[in-house]
Amino acid sequence: MNAQRSRASGSNAPVSTTLHALVLAGGRSTRMQQDKAALSYHGQTQLDWAVSLLRPYVQRVFVSVRPDQVHDPVRARFDQIVDTHENRGPIAGIMAAQDKHPHVPWLVLACDLPFLDARTLEYLIAARQPGRLATAFRSSHDGLPEPLCAIYEPASREALLAHVAKGKDCPRKFLINSDVELIDQPNPRALDNVNTPDEYSSAAATLGRARA
Repeated sequence: MNAQRSRASGSNAPVSTTLHALVLAGGRSTRMQQDKAALSYHGQTQLDWAVSLLRPYVQRVFVSVRPDQVHDPVRARFDQIVDTHENRGPIAGIMAAQDKHPHVPWLVLACDLPFLDARTLEYLIAARQPGRLATAFRSSHDGLPEPLCAIYEPASREALLAHVAKGKDCPRKFLINSDVELIDQPNPRALDNVNTPDEYSSAAATLGRARA
């Protein structure tokens, strides 16, 4: 499926008229000991910031949630897609989105990426290869695919289902073993995630210095 591109009003950013976005916010934040979607790095919750960052580039933005999070005040204001496969991690959100809208490509994004920037999203969308199952960045740390800032094509749905049917829940391993377009990150820190209180303090300090 070839995404038609237009330009956002007043911007040079590429906009896909077919692409949907999914922010994964269904995690339990066990290591962080508090809800990662509710953390603030940019003067608003991380979930608000991620949704706002995506909106100029896609047709619709959805938030992936567990059934018990539907009415959570951090998540309730957004269009939601509820996980239908329990205890499978991020891949459950991807599959639920593809079940809901199987004929559109999905830009899947983790909610715990405070260093993500518009340039990285623009680069990903511009590099998209609709003829492959997905387009993803190589990790700047180990060179492996980054599954949680990636575009999954409609054709990846059956392959993902087959992957899970074999008892495999890791989206990175799915990308490693699939026909995927891999690209280098324009900003090597953009996909650094934050999982612990110490990492949160460090990231907040770094971003605070950058704003100053």
